[in-house]
Amino acid sequence: MKASPGIQQSLPSLGRIVGRFWPKIRPHRWLLLLSGLMMLAEIGLKLLAPWPMKFIFDNVIMLAPGQPGLETAWVQLSPTALLALLALAFFAIEGLRAAASYANQVGPALVGNRVLTDIRGDLYRHLQYLSLSFHTEAKSGDLLTRLITDIGRLQEVVVTAALPLVIHSLTLIGMLLLMLWLNWQLALVSLIAFPLFPLLLSRLTGRIRHVSREQRKREGAMAATAAESIGAIKVVQALSLEKILEKSFASTNQKSLKEGVKAKRLAAALERAVDLIVAAGTALVLWYGARLVLSGAITPGDLLVFVAYLKSAFRPMRDLAKYTGRLAKAAASGERVLDLLDLQPAIRNRPDAKVAPPFKGAVRLEHISFAYRPGQPVLKYLNLAVEPGEQVALVGPSGSGKSTLASLLLRLYDPTGGRVTIDGTDIRRFTLESLRSQIGIVLQDSVLFGVSIRDNIAYGNLEASDEAIKAAARLANAHDFIEALPDGYDTILGERGATLSGGQRQRIAIARAAVRQAPIIILDEATTGLDGGNEQDVLQALARLTKGRTTFIITHDLPTIEQADQILYLEDGAVVEQGTHAELLRLGGRYANTYHTQAAQPQLAPSSSNGQLKETGYAIAR
Repeated sequence: MKASPGIQQSLPSLGRIVGRFWPKIRPHRWLLLLSGLMMLAEIGLKLLAPWPMKFIFDNVIMLAPGQPGLETAWVQLSPTALLALLALAFFAIEGLRAAASYANQVGPALVGNRVLTDIRGDLYRHLQYLSLSFHTEAKSGDLLTRLITDIGRLQEVVVTAALPLVIHSLTLIGMLLLMLWLNWQLALVSLIAFPLFPLLLSRLTGRIRHVSREQRKREGAMAATAAESIGAIKVVQALSLEKILEKSFASTNQKSLKEGVKAKRLAAALERAVDLIVAAGTALVLWYGARLVLSGAITPGDLLVFVAYLKSAFRPMRDLAKYTGRLAKAAASGERVLDLLDLQPAIRNRPDAKVAPPFKGAVRLEHISFAYRPGQPVLKYLNLAVEPGEQVALVGPSGSGKSTLASLLLRLYDPTGGRVTIDGTDIRRFTLESLRSQIGIVLQDSVLFGVSIRDNIAYGNLEASDEAIKAAARLANAHDFIEALPDGYDTILGERGATLSGGQRQRIAIARAAVRQAPIIILDEATTGLDGGNEQDVLQALARLTKGRTTFIITHDLPTIEQADQILYLEDGAVVEQGTHAELLRLGGRYANTYHTQAAQPQLAPSSSNGQLKETGYAIAR
């Protein structure tokens, strides 16, 4: 049976799906082969099912009283015995068909669930490796919808729709051949209604698919709105934005409802139209078949078999109408998943990438230029040479390119011009994992995960022992407060570490960086927003963390970087001043003006602890 154009358009390219997922399907090929044999058995038994009824009609019900039943060279049965035998045969056929159908459904369902579980894992892994530029533009809620809901709907193509249609289509072919063998004239009459199906399906399934795709987009937008508002619930409540966001969500939700209702209405119209066509075809067969029975051309049992076959023959069409909405939604979901899987990370390992050797910490930036979007440069021809163990401070107004420079060191982005080298080797020649494993980072808002404190620290080095984790916590001034918690290091944190204070979160983040023992450290506004007591604890921890390591310090707080070996003042993506603290003060430029302004403010003035912490070698200690 040839699929209608509408259905062909509803399904993602078969070659694309098979080509992508065959490596995962192949290990289950024997289970699929067994399911295929069960499918053929089910089809054969379904073709055989009406025949006991034919013999009952022709050899029991239609016989005159006193006539013998079925008689052959090897068996002679009375009508009563024959009736019992044929009834048992019908029960046996249906029982075996049910068993074959069960095996045929369970096998593909198991394979489908296993394969889709692997695909969901692959998609999640793929999302982790997609470049930061992609995640900056993408909506997290929409990605979650593709990862969870769209993957689930792919199963509907295989298990609840496509597989039954394949079975019924093969059954249809067998039934048509048998119907032609029984009586070709009646078989041709039964086929009169079939051409109406492609016309109907091609008209409606395209519209259903279009509506379903729009609904999936609405659902992705709703998920994005919900994820964004829930993730920032503190800000939402503080600014009383509940009603505004609720209105935005309600608008998208209402549009999704309209699309869903429209899809249901189209699917229902398609199903009812198919019912009418089936009824018309059955009526024609009954009318013409009864005339043939009356004329003696066929027996009543033959007509019964014809009607039974016709009912089963029309079933693929009924199912096609029934599952069109599901197929359309699953097709849209499949396209969204495959489109995401087809995306290639902009930042990935080169074919000749090698594992980085242990770094000494010499960093060079040679004629670095970078732009997030063409024609809008963020960094312009930046040059910098850093020796192992030096501390470099990057300062300047917001948007000047400081954090972008740190992202280039981690190779979250590649420069559009120039290159970054470590120990004389372009970092693009290293594998991403081996590069990033030797760079520690502490951010202003360090993200913690909803696992134990022990695991959060161990994420810095998955091979770290329990002793190393506790040593890192001591270095970060975190051990004492961790031990004071009810479950100590096994305390499970809330989402993003919300159950801890800002200073506690920051010290765990420092411990996570410390357990890595990386030769290069990046501190991006690591002390911003902390109160005095927490700030001092964090500063002492950072001093120990950075001692003897190449350190890049991004900060707006200039009095904290007096001891840096180099200070770069960036503005509009370019280095406008460079030197030590003393040299830049003598220059009397932007750095000096900003420093004197901040130092004049009591809350920013260098504290008496500065002298004590200078001995640790940490540049930003007050």
